[in-house]
Amino acid sequence: MRLFNVLGFVVLAVLLVSKTYAQHKTIPLTKIYTDSTYRKLDTTDVVVNGTQQKDLYNVIGELFHKKSAPTKDSITSKPVVSIAPAIGYTLVSRLAIVLSGNIAFRTGPSSRVSTIIASADYTQNKQFTLPVQTSIWTKNNKYNFVGDYRYFKYPQNTFGLGSNSNIKDADPMDYHYFRFYETALRHIAGNFYAGVGYILDRHWDIKYQDNSYTRPAFNFYGRPRHSTASGYTLNALFDSRDNAINASSGAYANVVFRTSIKDLGSTSNWQSLIVDVRKYFKFPASSDNVIALWSYDWLVLNGRPSYLDLPSTSWDGNFATGRGYIQGRFRGAQMVYFETEYRFKITANGLLGGVIFGNAQSFSAAQGTKLQSIQPAFGPGLRIKLNKLSKTNIAVDYGFGNEGSKGLFIDVGEAF
Repeated sequence: MRLFNVLGFVVLAVLLVSKTYAQHKTIPLTKIYTDSTYRKLDTTDVVVNGTQQKDLYNVIGELFHKKSAPTKDSITSKPVVSIAPAIGYTLVSRLAIVLSGNIAFRTGPSSRVSTIIASADYTQNKQFTLPVQTSIWTKNNKYNFVGDYRYFKYPQNTFGLGSNSNIKDADPMDYHYFRFYETALRHIAGNFYAGVGYILDRHWDIKYQDNSYTRPAFNFYGRPRHSTASGYTLNALFDSRDNAINASSGAYANVVFRTSIKDLGSTSNWQSLIVDVRKYFKFPASSDNVIALWSYDWLVLNGRPSYLDLPSTSWDGNFATGRGYIQGRFRGAQMVYFETEYRFKITANGLLGGVIFGNAQSFSAAQGTKLQSIQPAFGPGLRIKLNKLSKTNIAVDYGFGNEGSKGLFIDVGEAF
């Protein structure tokens, strides 16, 4: 199995070369670095503290004796399209084959780059996912319209309620899932934004194993065959990060108040609150190494959401919480989560880096009950520079949790 994981990672690196090439040649990012230690020579050369930086595309180019030519930012009102195959691995999916693509364009000469990102995934565990994410900026950057649309066919284990649940109590489930999230954010002042949105989660054709009928978690929620959560959101955002893809300084705070309303088609009335706070700073201050801190609290305020709408491990917006545990390992009415990560260079040219991370999570069971045990996890990680301009990395992490939980996590980009 270890050899299979290594081979999967090698294929990932090779297949992503086409996407890297497209980023260098046709879709350079407008916001690269704000730190004074970074100097942009052209769209393919970046120097940090006197050392020219390299990424995976440079390495492949050197192998084939190719050198990229300087290019200019080509993103205009005319959409630029990029499509690439990829491969990944997580505990819940095992091997995943992915076809991904993006469209980048501007709605005005001085507007930020708007994006539409989509992919189609099929996994070794017979899961099919089709996510589409959009971020559209108006001509004067006064408004940002953010969308998140997904269809999942998703066999997955669940383990009951609370962070005291036992890993041996895995119950296989299978269901279809559709998500429609649309949010409009308005610039208020400085790094502050606020807005409203509509949010819909729909699960149907939910199938349970026979042993689930004796489990308290399912009995409490009645083992529904379908559920709908439909309502509005109130959003407040502060973002001073120097780079949204891989921050080395600044802070991020996002507060989302969500409603689920029967009159809008919901199975039940309920409200929840998500508070997502992140902080980044260099340590030591004179280095390029970074300490990243993350707090993610997901709380049901009142009412009773359906089982699959409850806060759960790795069901945040980026599927990033709880490295060291399988997705859905813990679930409950309240989730309190904290993570810290130390990011450091291995090579001066930035091609290789490493991380050490640790996280802790605690869940209550049913609404009104107390938080249960704190479940920690930790692990090391390797970073391979995929794009030196945007600081995008291929992330390979190995996490260790309680009750023998452990596993490999491969992704593009940082966890937070």
